[in-house]
This record gives sequence, C-alpha cells and structure tokens, in this order.
Amino acid sequence: MAASSIETVVDDPRVTAQFCRSIRHQAGEVVLLGAVHDHPASVGRVRTVIERVEPDTLALELPAAAIPLYRAYARDERSPPRFGGEMSAAIDAVSSAEVVGIDAPNWPFVRRLVARLVADRVSPSTARRVLSSLGNATRDALTSRVAATVTDATSLTVAADEPVSYSCTRADDPETQAAHERAHVAGVRALLGGTQDEAERPTAYRDDARERCMVEQLRARQTDGSVVAVVGADHLDALEAGLSDSLSGGSRRRSSSSN
Repeated sequence: MAASSIETVVDDPRVTAQFCRSIRHQAGEVVLLGAVHDHPASVGRVRTVIERVEPDTLALELPAAAIPLYRAYARDERSPPRFGGEMSAAIDAVSSAEVVGIDAPNWPFVRRLVARLVADRVSPSTARRVLSSLGNATRDALTSRVAATVTDATSLTVAADEPVSYSCTRADDPETQAAHERAHVAGVRALLGGTQDEAERPTAYRDDARERCMVEQLRARQTDGSVVAVVGADHLDALEAGLSDSLSGGSRRRSSSSN
C-alpha cells in the first residue's frame, strides 16, 4: 500500500474514515474495518478493501473455534456467500492470506477478565452477569465448531445464527447502502446513549477485556506483514488507539475527510 490511508485511495462511498482505520508499522500496515453485522454496505466494504490490500493475514472478530464454519460458508458457489455475512465474505475475498480468529473466548481473555473483576472488587451480581455472558459466548463458539463439522461432513449447510435483514439489499447501489448503514449506526448509538453509564454496565468489563486481547493478537501479527482486521464498528476506536500506542517507530494515520 502507498502512504495514504485506504479510505483516501478507494473510490467507494462505503469505504470512509468512519469504518476504516489504517495504522502503519515497520513490517507493513494494519487496516481495521468496522462492520455492521450482515449489512450490505459492510459486506461490500470488506470485499473492496481486501481485494485492494491483498493482506498477508486476515483477522476476524470471531473465536478461533468458529473459523472452520465460516470457511465452510465461504466455499459457497455464490459470491458473496449466502451465510456468514461480512466474515465469510472476507474469507471469500482473500487468496493466500492466513485467516485467524482474534475474539474471545480464549484463555488470555478469561485471565484478563477475572483479574479485572477481582481488582475492581465488583459486586457478586455484576460478576455473575459478566461470567454468564462468558458462558454464553463459549457455548456459541462450541456450537460453531459442531456446525462446521456437520457442514463439512454432509451436504447440509448449518447456519450458526439467523441472517439480519435490512431495508436495503446487496442489489442496491453503494451510495444507497452507505447512507442506510450510516443512519442505522447513528440510530443505534442514539438509542444506547439513553441507557445507563457505560462504565457501570457489566458488558463494559467483557468488552474491555475482548478489545485488549484483540489488540494483543493483532500486535503479534504485525511482524508477518500486512493485516486486515474485520471487527464490529463499535470496537474501531479502542483497537486503533491500542495499536497506535503500541507501535514503536510507527505512526497513526487517519483521514480527516468527512464521512
């Protein structure tokens, strides 16, 4: 890639600084792509950027146990695949890149989460709610592993979850998709802004541990060359800050253009 951030060199309304962050390091570049699950604009953005960057590593906000299932989805004769949204579309778009899952649950995440709960002396009710969400995530990861086994061994395609439907589709033009996605994100954030303070929500502990672990895994991949990471749009700021702060001799680059 040239010195410019990806959103400044790709002429696509879905590829903007709101959803794309580029962090240069000595061995190459980490491109963070924010996604709204199953949204047509996110699927289009992921495919467009990956085809342009041709990364050495594709990092997905999925647990490692779920990667085989999304690989199976990506083998669909349709492009983009019918199942798996932006994650299977990303796998379908790469050629020789290594595909890795960087999300929880994993042991580093569990250790970090428990240490944080103990250090903050959270109430028993908060701890139970946080650990309950961890249990749900573990069950989801195991379900994905079983679904991958069934999909590989039979002619059936097992869907890990129901696809999300939006009022725009993949048949709409990129401008329509991009406008709908921006409106959707703004609406969700406005709704969440009326809830209780983020620091008091049990999910804040889980998400902080997840983001720190994802940053650590992306750091470990930096020496392998260029990396494209596909993550939820709400994680972009934290991952960009964590990677930028960790790079010695690197520089943070973000377009100042409006979204």
